[in-house]
Amino acid sequence: MLSGLTLWQALAVIAVGNLLWALVGLVAVSGPAAGTPSEVITRAMYGVRGNKVYIAVVAWFASVCYLAINWAAASVAAFSLVERLGIETGPVVKTAVITAIAVATLAISVYGHSAIIRLYVPFTLVLTAVFLVLSGFVAGHVDWGYRPAEPLHGPALWAAVSGGLALVASTPLSYSNSADFSRYLPRGTSPAAIAGWTTLGAYLPSVLFTALGALAATTLDMTDPQRGLEGVLPSWFQPVFILAVILGSICNNAMTAYSSGLALQVMGVRLLRAQSVVLDGVIGVALTLYALLVSNFLDSVSGMLELMVALMGPSIAIYAADILLRRNRYDGTALVDATRTSPFWYTGGVHRAGVAALVAGAVAAVLCLDTLAYTGPVARAAGMDLSLPAGLITAAALYLAMARPDRTAR
Repeated sequence: MLSGLTLWQALAVIAVGNLLWALVGLVAVSGPAAGTPSEVITRAMYGVRGNKVYIAVVAWFASVCYLAINWAAASVAAFSLVERLGIETGPVVKTAVITAIAVATLAISVYGHSAIIRLYVPFTLVLTAVFLVLSGFVAGHVDWGYRPAEPLHGPALWAAVSGGLALVASTPLSYSNSADFSRYLPRGTSPAAIAGWTTLGAYLPSVLFTALGALAATTLDMTDPQRGLEGVLPSWFQPVFILAVILGSICNNAMTAYSSGLALQVMGVRLLRAQSVVLDGVIGVALTLYALLVSNFLDSVSGMLELMVALMGPSIAIYAADILLRRNRYDGTALVDATRTSPFWYTGGVHRAGVAALVAGAVAAVLCLDTLAYTGPVARAAGMDLSLPAGLITAAALYLAMARPDRTAR
């Protein structure tokens, strides 16, 4: 689906929209500096109590929904593989498949960072090999001169471009927890190296994978990417492709479950990290089962996550602004102190600058949002989705204006 854009316009949107990974790279530098995960570092932005509400809405709830969406995608792929074996995919078989995928995911998350480091190298090599083979098959079917039947011009073109940028940027905007993993690096690691390699390591594969979809869409029906791509693959490679889809979803969700478990702990739920991961996994499985066996829950969740971008954009902008304001100087010991004597208690446990900036940024984004579920008045008047710049700029500017230097240089 190229949304009415030419191939080269779509590729340009993909290249530009993925530049938001630079914010993820910037956020990652706070991990080694503080020695704590993102969910704790954000106490500096919202206060000890304010951070619990922020984590519950922006981090934990969104993560559980992402678990359900990714597991649903992997499960649908797995169902087709099971059917190839001649097994009827009734409710019992589907439940078993969903549970098996979830167990494999949670096993990695429970063992944590060390398991992720060990397993993701071979997983990455396997997925890269499959991607290269897949790219070869797709390349033979690309219409390099593709133009839509009715090329867009003027306001309609800018509307498609702005919507595409918001859609592409929604992926990096959802990774404001990159310090969860970078915190294991030595404190003396170069911030420039952390930011640079994090950005590059996310930007390149994201551009390549998304671009492959755009190339395929010039001749294939990509409303269902799995079935669309299977149409150009030889029969021997189709099961390999399906397994790669499942493995990719497991890898993605293992990191999401790991962070969601940390978020649950920071919210004050008294569980060990492994227990919190399992609890989030159980909730995610329940949502996945409901989505695939009972209703069109995924449509509702997808619409909700489109609206969640209005919070994710401002939140990562505030995080980045705080790092710049403090010059990445964080006191990990002070951050883990959740008592009233904490320097991050602020006023009643709430940092007004962070909360005000998040609310203002979210309101600005919602007013400029244009999705299937909702269109804001500004977006309707302008004829395009301006939520991305509106949310980022409003939140960062207000936070920088309101945050007091003497309270942020800790």
